[in-house]
Amino acid sequence: MPDDVLSEAEVRAVAGRAVMRAYPKNAVVVTEGDRTDTLHIIVSGRVKIYVSDEKGKEIVLNFAGPGEYFGELALVDGPRAASVMTLEPTRFLVVPRDDLREFVASSPEFSLHLIRKLIQRVRVLTNDVKSLALMDVYGRVARMLLDLAVERDGSLVIEDRPTQQELANRVGASREMINKILGDLASGGYITVERDRITIARALPRAW
Repeated sequence: MPDDVLSEAEVRAVAGRAVMRAYPKNAVVVTEGDRTDTLHIIVSGRVKIYVSDEKGKEIVLNFAGPGEYFGELALVDGPRAASVMTLEPTRFLVVPRDDLREFVASSPEFSLHLIRKLIQRVRVLTNDVKSLALMDVYGRVARMLLDLAVERDGSLVIEDRPTQQELANRVGASREMINKILGDLASGGYITVERDRITIARALPRAW
């Protein structure tokens, strides 16, 4: 199980301090800049986590599914660092700040899980800055594909395939450039692109 996914036992432990909330597809659950006062644990469904500017341009930071959570900055005062939108009907366990602080203080297992997640996020952000500064567009796309992929029956698979525009926003490129790179990789036999997934068929080339 990935480090950022809570086990069923951990979800049950925190559920006693939470309320269940359900949202339809394409609902904005939290908005960047709003007050941070709750932790959301995803019970079912899937969300995207993103930032945007005043013109509406978005950059997708991450996608999250069951067992993952966001809003851990509720432990401290300050605005939310990103917005979250549902990609399908989604249910959450919502934990208020005071209950979250009490649970963290009384649960060493959850505290360690939270620390590991924050460390992983620092690593990801560091790598993102590095790739934006030092890699060309292809290098950023290749790294993103590997970051999104999970192993399924011996293959690396990106499930719930993001749209080309979502991929473009994530790496700071145009949708047309993403379309060309994915098309070239598919033609070369490196990936297969299906309606709902991308499969990495063999090691991606270091440069293109």
